Amino acid sequence: MKQAQDTIGVVPKRRGLCEVTDRLVDWLARQGIARGLLTVFIRHTSASLLIQENADADVARDLENYLAKLVPEDERLYRHNAEGPDDMPAHIKGALTQTHLSIPISDGRMVLGTWQGVYLFEHRRQPRRRELALHLLGE
Repeated sequence: MKQAQDTIGVVPKRRGLCEVTDRLVDWLARQGIARGLLTVFIRHTSASLLIQENADADVARDLENYLAKLVPEDERLYRHNAEGPDDMPAHIKGALTQTHLSIPISDGRMVLGTWQGVYLFEHRRQPRRRELALHLLGE
């Protein structure tokens, strides 16, 4: 059994879904592990991770719009607003989504469906550098 660990930085261009599939594909190609399990963990509480359709950009926009309506930026609704009106809504959106993903690896590639991609979901208005911790276990 082999293991590989790393951290990659991602700077989303805007709030919303930022595809990181290619970054993961590139990292996996350098590890020399054909079969196993990749864990991707985001080290933040105001952003999250998703596996979602990457064929039609409208899917991403619809998800972003739905979550914005579900968790509005209204300072009257929250006590915690230390970093502005999007602070607590970003934490709630992070709690409703995922902080880590487990992705099977076969033939050195992620076993994703035809239309699936891996996304960082930035919940803050002003994107910031995010870190993804990667752990690959396999042979």
